[in-house]
Amino acid sequence: MKHYFIIGFLIFSFFTSAEAQTAKEIITKADHKARGDSQIATISITIVRPKWTKNMIMKSWSEGNKYMASVILKPAKEKGIVYLMREKEIWNYMPSINRSIKLPPSMMMQSWMGTDMTNDDLIKQSSLVKDYSQGIVAEEKLTGLDVWKIELTPHENAAVVWGKILVWIDKKDYMQVKIEFYDEDDFLVNTMNATKFDVFDGRKLPAIFEYIPADKGGQKTLIEYQSLKFDKPIDKQIFSTNYMKRLR
Repeated sequence: MKHYFIIGFLIFSFFTSAEAQTAKEIITKADHKARGDSQIATISITIVRPKWTKNMIMKSWSEGNKYMASVILKPAKEKGIVYLMREKEIWNYMPSINRSIKLPPSMMMQSWMGTDMTNDDLIKQSSLVKDYSQGIVAEEKLTGLDVWKIELTPHENAAVVWGKILVWIDKKDYMQVKIEFYDEDDFLVNTMNATKFDVFDGRKLPAIFEYIPADKGGQKTLIEYQSLKFDKPIDKQIFSTNYMKRLR
């Protein structure tokens, strides 16, 4: 009887380990597909509120998950505002005061530019691969696609803002179709839904995302990729603090 228990335990351990490894591989592949080794994007951001809407156009450059720079192109009032990520440092340049400010970690959960995204969402500082443990919790159908539902829980000492993340990734193209963000008390804070798909630089990816806060009815933020290029050479000075005021 003891031998059967040991064999059963080993089989259970094997499949648990295999599932965890599979989940990590899925997240790794989906994350790399969405980021590439480098990425250059032009993005339309629309803030929707019950009584008004606002649109911004942003251009961004990134290399992996360590370097990212973005600049607001429109409207004129916000034109030239820059966010920069270098390794673990986050900087913000405000042209109205001609000054660059280093953001403390405590600001990562704050709203970015009045949208329903956080500063962490914008700069993607936390890595879904390195900062979280991954596990497949279900296989479902979503928006007509066969998807994995994967739960991400942060490592004990990870510098992240979310207590838990649920990600739905389609099995064919490894697109992140839906993401739910939970706080440390396991309350849903934001939901991100992909509402349209397109092919960018040979990769099928979501073209439009909507961020919907759980506790604020009638409001959301739409993220639409107008252009998206991968693995193109990027001038290293774009990711320097000295270059922020010249970013266009």
